[in-house]
Amino acid sequence: VESSCCLAVRRSKEEKKLLRKQIKASHTLLKHEGIHTTPHLVVANGGLGNSVSREELSAALKEMGEVESLLMPPHKPYAFVTYSALKAYTHLNGQKLQCGESSVMLYLAYVNSASVPLPEGLVLLEDFVSPEEEALLLAAVDWSSTNEDVTAQKALKHRRVKHYGFEFRYDNNNVDKDKPLPAGIPAECLPVLERCLRNGQINVMPDQLTVNQYESGQGIPPHVDTHSAFEDTILSLSLGAKTVMEFRHPDGRVVAVVLPGRSLLVMKSESRYLWTHGITPRKFDMVPACEQQSPDHVTPEPGTRSNLTLSKRGTRTSFTFRKIRPEPCRCAPSTLSPSTPSPPALPCCHADAARLEEEYVHRVYDAIASHFSSTRHSPWPRVCHFLSSLPPGSVLADVGCGNGKYLGVNPEMIAVGCDRSSALVQICAERGFHAFVSDALNVPLRTASCDACISIAVIHHFSTEERRLAAMRELVRLLKPGGHALIYVWAFEQEYNKQRSKYLKDHNKEHNGKENLTKNTSEDRREPHGKSAIQNSGHLEEGYEPVGKVTDGKLSVHTNRTAFNTQDLLVPWHLKEGKKPGEEDPVRSHLTAVFHRYYHVFHQGELEQLCSQVDGVKVQSSYHDQGNWCVILEKD
Repeated sequence: VESSCCLAVRRSKEEKKLLRKQIKASHTLLKHEGIHTTPHLVVANGGLGNSVSREELSAALKEMGEVESLLMPPHKPYAFVTYSALKAYTHLNGQKLQCGESSVMLYLAYVNSASVPLPEGLVLLEDFVSPEEEALLLAAVDWSSTNEDVTAQKALKHRRVKHYGFEFRYDNNNVDKDKPLPAGIPAECLPVLERCLRNGQINVMPDQLTVNQYESGQGIPPHVDTHSAFEDTILSLSLGAKTVMEFRHPDGRVVAVVLPGRSLLVMKSESRYLWTHGITPRKFDMVPACEQQSPDHVTPEPGTRSNLTLSKRGTRTSFTFRKIRPEPCRCAPSTLSPSTPSPPALPCCHADAARLEEEYVHRVYDAIASHFSSTRHSPWPRVCHFLSSLPPGSVLADVGCGNGKYLGVNPEMIAVGCDRSSALVQICAERGFHAFVSDALNVPLRTASCDACISIAVIHHFSTEERRLAAMRELVRLLKPGGHALIYVWAFEQEYNKQRSKYLKDHNKEHNGKENLTKNTSEDRREPHGKSAIQNSGHLEEGYEPVGKVTDGKLSVHTNRTAFNTQDLLVPWHLKEGKKPGEEDPVRSHLTAVFHRYYHVFHQGELEQLCSQVDGVKVQSSYHDQGNWCVILEKD
């Protein structure tokens, strides 16, 4: 009797432990995938991310019945299984699975769905062309031709490209509508396009075609096709080898879409304008695989993908069809001349704000990362003083770390950084710092895990007060009780206590022509104390007309090194080439493009007022530092 009683108590504790693990798994799924727990099974602790192979897990699951599908997301510590789940739930929950020389404990719970929805407006049509049509289309592209005037053939760093109808120019991310190419869209494409018209994928015949050819290991950076140059719908026909295209939402969501050979991808609305899309350069992709009894070319239906496997990339050729936009885009009616792109409007909702920040604060960090990093080499003294005052062993999070120039200031602390730009994070890694890609609104670190946080020239890139407040609350969430956060934002008042900031002082040097043009690395001379923005669909500075005030809700373009006359604005970033080999004359530095980034410059007292809306924190000190408003917060 005594032993039975002990066994019952022991089993009760195990059941409680299982319940806690199931609840934890449910929260993990809700955070990572947005999945609520009901009908299918999730196998927590049984994923590729903790060294569980598909073969080992599948063998254990098949003992419980016929497995309909098994989905193992890459790098995740869980898997999804669909089959008669009751027996598995009863017998496998809380059991150990032997994986080589080690073992893991499995925790099962029911989930509603294991599928990830495609971005709104995105449609993938498999087997859209036949193998015979594929061969005709590929043969229609003559890569041996050297006449660039006909098809504007280019050999880019990561792919080769041809243009038909109109040349898409990568120096300004636009087309010259007045200079059509001699070579129109090849006749071999017409049957495919007519089919798209009949089926309703498009309602007007495209007049521009870009053909990209990717070898194994090549890709294309995340981008949004220029909306001012092209109409809404874009068609992308994949020929040859399959690949994986990643769509990324401004809020951090990522959807990986497998593009099989002979498939057609249709992009419109949100998937066209809000989500970036790109192909990571690599030689293998993690793709859904079919059961052995299924033909290799069949892809399981969404939500029932059977497993993941590695797919070696081959040569892929994409045909991207677009319609040139004859008039200025209607998303921001222009008050400038018809040939001049219009500045964007102030955001009026969350979606508008996310879209604005994606285009004017996020997207081209990767494109200008190297040049941006070269202008961000000198840590600011008062930030260094804050970091140096932290006790040895302190944990620091630098949210919006850029190239990581503050991560090595105090070698006695444990410092980790995050940034939206993967290229800047890569620079951090190359410099030996710990950093990861993350949005400042949702940092994947535990609550109350940091002794200190810094946010240097980041929050002024959020385009609404709600989003600026959310970024500040996320910083405070990371802090331990008693922890401190240092925040810098760009100030509207560039002259304070009768002292002009260096930003304004350097205007005279530039105006008087005393600036050394080769010395294109001084962050104080080049830029405000903030990050560069992202490339805004390729608009060059001459495409904007600087204006003083917000007109009809549109953002103004600021004139560098002058006082501000509005809080919400676009600030130009001049991307220049360095000296070419053999050039001695510094004046021959070449202007290649001008990018515009969004800023909200803070009035005096505005930063403190924002801090007062955050619960559980108090302003320890505030000050003005060379054109920036700054606060040090302490968490209760």
